[in-house]
Amino acid sequence: MNQLKIGIAGLGRLGKIHANNLAFRIPGCTLTAACSLMQSELDYARSELGVQDLYLDFDEMLVNADIDAVAIVTTSGEHCRQLTAALAAGKHVFCEKPLGVTVEECLSAEKSVENHADKTFMLGFMRRFDPSYVYAKQKIDEGAIGTPYLVKATGVDPLKFIEGSLKFAGSSGGLFIDMAIHDIDLMRWFLGAEPETVYALGGSFGFPQFAEMGDAESGCALYKFDNGAMGIIHTGRTAAHGYHIETEIVGTLGSIRISPVPQKNLAILYNSQGVVTECVEAFPERFAEAYLAEMQEFVDCVLSGRKPNVSVYDGTRSTEIAFATTESFKTGQLVRLN
Repeated sequence: MNQLKIGIAGLGRLGKIHANNLAFRIPGCTLTAACSLMQSELDYARSELGVQDLYLDFDEMLVNADIDAVAIVTTSGEHCRQLTAALAAGKHVFCEKPLGVTVEECLSAEKSVENHADKTFMLGFMRRFDPSYVYAKQKIDEGAIGTPYLVKATGVDPLKFIEGSLKFAGSSGGLFIDMAIHDIDLMRWFLGAEPETVYALGGSFGFPQFAEMGDAESGCALYKFDNGAMGIIHTGRTAAHGYHIETEIVGTLGSIRISPVPQKNLAILYNSQGVVTECVEAFPERFAEAYLAEMQEFVDCVLSGRKPNVSVYDGTRSTEIAFATTESFKTGQLVRLN
């Protein structure tokens, strides 16, 4: 196979990013089909991406489209069903996170992937492909900070998008499941270990609507790992300055900090407001390179027969940890993980 023919399911904000990368920026593949529940998104695929084979039904695309693989960028509750159907139809699968919205769904997805071991499956934990995070992992593996024993992660969405957060809070699974899954995955990746216990808490200080839904506006979680390492997560939805993603890995010989200031670029503005560093506004801007690199990795893995480093098991484990974190937040108790 010299050219991978891919169909994409879902053309929302993130789906459009993946679709444009597949259509115009990734060698070795062709975006040949698209599926969406919204006709306007299919019109976009036709007019902006040049895709003519369009579907309102995912299963119909699997049966009729001339594709070797599918990229699933749909609503979270559909991921497990769609990836299972795609693998059964003989397609390679890239699936955005989360793997599933329950642990049971994730375990079902594991079985589907195991039953189709001849097909490539990759989960979209894009931060592992961000140049800064890749560099940090390389330095850790080289021993640049000694033995890593603490990861401190901050992930806070912009305040300007709070209405959207409120709209979907009731179906998102909660703050830690919705917001912290990438940080959970990165802690496991950097520390090379699994958490044993978690204690979490949260509150709704500016927007009590979250508390009314049993959720939180902001939260923190503390993890102890099976090798004695520690993890701290601060997540929320009200960053006044922009999209704040920051990670620090502390080791016995030093530390690495990634994005201590979520700056838009290297320019600094000097004006009547003082010395100002503009910040990135949202995830498409911050992780544009990562989204491109992860999809290129998927295409390369299919064409070469190589297995991706991000597996279905990473999806299950991160989901289990996120649910345990949510349980701790809701009960106020320390939770032990299997």
